Amino acid sequence: MKPLKNICVYCGSSPGRLKAYADAARALAEALVSRNIGLVYGGASIGIMGAVADHVLQLGGKAVGVIPEALMRKEVAHYRLSELYVTQSMHERKMRMAELSDGFIALPGGLGTLEELFEIWTWAQLGFHDKPCGLLNVEGYYDPLIEFLDHAVTEQFVHPSHRAILIVESDPEKLLDRFANYQPPIVKTWVEKDEI
Repeated sequence: MKPLKNICVYCGSSPGRLKAYADAARALAEALVSRNIGLVYGGASIGIMGAVADHVLQLGGKAVGVIPEALMRKEVAHYRLSELYVTQSMHERKMRMAELSDGFIALPGGLGTLEELFEIWTWAQLGFHDKPCGLLNVEGYYDPLIEFLDHAVTEQFVHPSHRAILIVESDPEKLLDRFANYQPPIVKTWVEKDEI
């Protein structure tokens, strides 16, 4: 496993209902900075996105934002970042974030967070990258999703080795420890050619 220089964090541009979500974002920021790991994220100054970036910067860490031009006003782009990349599309945004990152963590968030997480996890399943993917499960936010994913394994739509790619922890230090020791699985398709 190569060193973790930058971690991409997917999270909401909303603060969510519970104060615990922003607290977890700050705890993750502290864990990243203490390990000299830079933050790569969606570039907004509001919600959970703003909380994690602001705290990384307050602690003297590196925070890199990637935001599409069309969302600069809507998500209120963060202009005090170490670096801010402005892209022409969401697809370009996600590719740039992936290129800059050595792993991917989802904090609580909405549809965009889920879409980004599932896409990068699918890329790992397909063998397009071998970087760790994880959920920081704050206050049980992702419990229903985890239950559904395990159900998808039981119903044989998700292979157990592909489900195991997604690392789940409620503590950012434990999650980063598991990232540091991550060994990507040997990618196997669900159905081999000779089984068709």
